[in-house]
Amino acid sequence: MAKAMARHILVKTMAEAQAIKDRLDKGDAFDKLARKYSTCPSGKKGGDLGEVRPGQLVKSIDNVVFNKPVRMIHGPVKSQFGYHLVQVFFRD
Repeated sequence: MAKAMARHILVKTMAEAQAIKDRLDKGDAFDKLARKYSTCPSGKKGGDLGEVRPGQLVKSIDNVVFNKPVRMIHGPVKSQFGYHLVQVFFRD
């Protein structure tokens, strides 16, 4: 069965997600921004979601984790919880 390691930052608005993505693009550290801004409990761990399998995450995030290129920052991706920035470390 497929699995992946990923991290994410969850915020309330598209504008906030885009502002954080702009900072990431300029080289700010993902884990520091996750700890500061993410509303998900994973923010305390730098946004680390650990090892996940298909179907464990909400559909829009699951789609990114298992279908988009690894090591890139994807998003903002909308879910019922808000807007996510997602980075996949590896997938097999």
